[in-house]
Amino acid sequence: MEHSHHHHEHHHEHHHEHEGGKGRIVLIVAAALLLVGAVIIEHSLSLPTWQLLLVYLVPYLLVGHDTLKEAVEGITHGDAFNEHFLMSAATVGALCIGFLPGAETQFPEAVFVMLFFQIGELFEGYAEGRSREGIAHLMDIRPDIVHLGEKDVSPEAVGIGQTIVIRPGEKVPLDGVVVSGTSALNTIALTGESVPRDVTVGDEVVSGCVNLSGVLKVRTTKVFGESTVSKIIDLVEHANEHKSKSEAFITRFARIYTPVVVVAAIALAVVPPLLIAITQHLSPITLFSTWLYRALMFLVVSCPCALVLSVPLTFFGGIGGASRRGILIKGANHIDQLAKVVTVVFDKTGTLTHGRFDVEAVHQGSCEKTGSEMEHELLHLAAHVEHFSTHPIGAALRDAFPDEATDGCKVSDVTEVAGQGIRATVGGKVVCVGNAKMMDAIGARWHDCTHTGTIIHVAIDGQYAGHIVISDQVKADSASAVAQLHELGVRHTVMLTGDRQEVAADVARQLGISEFHAGLLPADKVKYIEELQNGVAFVGDGINDAPVLARADVGIAMGGLGSDAAIEAADVVLMDDQPSKIALAIRIARRTLAIARQNVWFAIGVKVAVLLLAAFGIATMWLAVFADVGVTVLAVLNAMRTLRTHGF
Repeated sequence: MEHSHHHHEHHHEHHHEHEGGKGRIVLIVAAALLLVGAVIIEHSLSLPTWQLLLVYLVPYLLVGHDTLKEAVEGITHGDAFNEHFLMSAATVGALCIGFLPGAETQFPEAVFVMLFFQIGELFEGYAEGRSREGIAHLMDIRPDIVHLGEKDVSPEAVGIGQTIVIRPGEKVPLDGVVVSGTSALNTIALTGESVPRDVTVGDEVVSGCVNLSGVLKVRTTKVFGESTVSKIIDLVEHANEHKSKSEAFITRFARIYTPVVVVAAIALAVVPPLLIAITQHLSPITLFSTWLYRALMFLVVSCPCALVLSVPLTFFGGIGGASRRGILIKGANHIDQLAKVVTVVFDKTGTLTHGRFDVEAVHQGSCEKTGSEMEHELLHLAAHVEHFSTHPIGAALRDAFPDEATDGCKVSDVTEVAGQGIRATVGGKVVCVGNAKMMDAIGARWHDCTHTGTIIHVAIDGQYAGHIVISDQVKADSASAVAQLHELGVRHTVMLTGDRQEVAADVARQLGISEFHAGLLPADKVKYIEELQNGVAFVGDGINDAPVLARADVGIAMGGLGSDAAIEAADVVLMDDQPSKIALAIRIARRTLAIARQNVWFAIGVKVAVLLLAAFGIATMWLAVFADVGVTVLAVLNAMRTLRTHGF
């Protein structure tokens, strides 16, 4: 084992697991052959008991040496009462029992208990491998090489600002910005989003996507260790460090449970034979072996493997299943908290809305009648004037009228008036595009609008021409996200925003959110979260949301566009920015917890039943083995249901 441990440091875990798997199969085959041999030897030759013991010790040690070693290590490290100890005590007892006067030998039982225990361990290894595979499938996004100029290097060797080439069909190895080429990216590994995303020069690309059509040259913006991919891999691999409450409960449970079981088993072996012997005037020695056998069975049955294995596996599976749907849960403890969420608090910009401005309406100036030509003209002029503006509003106006560059209008004398807007000459007319202050300054009679949003007024040669309404657009699935939460019994949905009161009111009304607070600073958001009771999930995406995400019981970050700081601080990351995934995450968490509970009750129920039978001498060692190993296997199979999240 030493060697393979050392080996495991350098190579992938896969390799190590594979070796271990092969070793186990060899063990089991050898043990089976030796058992057959032993049974034939036992029946054909009448050997003395101690020689028979030697025959059986060969398969016993072959199969059980690891368990015995773990038991001894446990005792030396002061953690004596683990399942290895229970198994070792039960089997060593069964090997010795044949030497008592009037007792039958139980050698085959001892070997079988050990053999079955190892089969159970093997199943556990397989299931854990499966859930790791679920996560590895998500991690399939890890690139192996990067094309840097003429040579191929490992992703770790690439610095920031270097230009890498990504050919069609390859994974994007590092985050960066496209400097030449256009292509479509498949983002399914990161976000679960099946529609490819088109990218061209100037667009950001995120590691982990697959380049579908064209050759891209990308200037890297992050080193590999900081890239999206390695962050995700990191998060998922460390998910286990954050034990869930149920898992922690099991560890504590085993600490108290095992000593109690050992004491009970000793009592079962000693007390009844003494009592019977006293009341019926028999020698206790002859009775002792029967009760010792029952006590040993009691030990086998009471081994808590089913619980110790299946509960952590259930959580591991839940995390793996969620990650396939683009939901990263950073640890089992967050599954507990997600399942108990009663209040969901949303940030507005970038979470419920896209966080970018679009033109919502264009109204002509003199009266509210809207002529499409005049509207077109207004947008056209405004877009020309804002052509060089760096402001998001300027960008929205340009996007709304994209062909202004080619329509031959001459734009000159562009001047920006601070705090008011921009003035320019377009095709011989002086056009002013700005806020109400600007209109007042040039004496144009402006009027307000019934629409909620940012209002941009336009005046031509000093005459008011009309206005354009710009607003941050609500995401397509925000309304259904809120509705789904209400269906799940999350009564309380709250929106917090730094935006203006009327904008917030409009969004809250559209989405059916039960409460909102506007004009808040990040510190106000933290304060608001602190005032709420337990069971608060906060959903946000910006840098300023990081403190709130860290403070909430469950911080949920939008991972697609979200800032790194927010993703770091959050407990759950939605890889594709869809708020509707929140309800899905809660459903997956509740189901995972339900499966963990089923396992706990099922395991305890079967064990108690067999223990009662054993105490009355009805059960045999084989039944005891089923109660332990069989239940473990069934519980592990049940735990693996968490990996499947389709049908949600």
